[in-house]
Amino acid sequence: MNSFEPLLSLLATIPDPRRAEGKLYQLPYVLLFSIFAMVSGANSYRSLRTYFRVHRQRLNEAFGIDWKNAPAHTAIRYILYRLSAAEVERVLREHAANLNGAPAGANARVVAFDGKTLKGSFDSFNDRKATQLLSAFAVDTGLVLAHIEIDEKSNEIPAMQKLLQELGLAGHIATADAIHCQKNF
Repeated sequence: MNSFEPLLSLLATIPDPRRAEGKLYQLPYVLLFSIFAMVSGANSYRSLRTYFRVHRQRLNEAFGIDWKNAPAHTAIRYILYRLSAAEVERVLREHAANLNGAPAGANARVVAFDGKTLKGSFDSFNDRKATQLLSAFAVDTGLVLAHIEIDEKSNEIPAMQKLLQELGLAGHIATADAIHCQKNF
């Protein structure tokens, strides 16, 4: 499918953690189909495999590949678990930036920053607080441009400053919660 070529080419830049002999399934397709499955509601390695198995023929036809079988859930886990999170984040940010073209006639763009606590991330056994993320959302295009994990002993303010620098949002309008209304930045 031509509409997925830019994303597939970006996914191909992620280093493959497998040995050369263990590459029966191409990494960009495994990642793309995993994204499809998760958007469709898959939330485990077994449900990813189920999605691959059920839709294998249609995916083969649509993308011009020839997978005889769906990869085992253990193979999917091995591939996804060993990926570099930083590389995946880099690729997804680049893809979001490519999609985030300015609409015609737009001078200043609006980017909304908001922090959320991930449900179920609290771990009392290991005495770990709930994980918090800060997201940058392009209001006019409806895209999440990036997200960053908020340090356990910090808050949204330094995380937002870091994201502002990384995304290069000079000249854009940034909105945030009241916690960011402080005198000393």
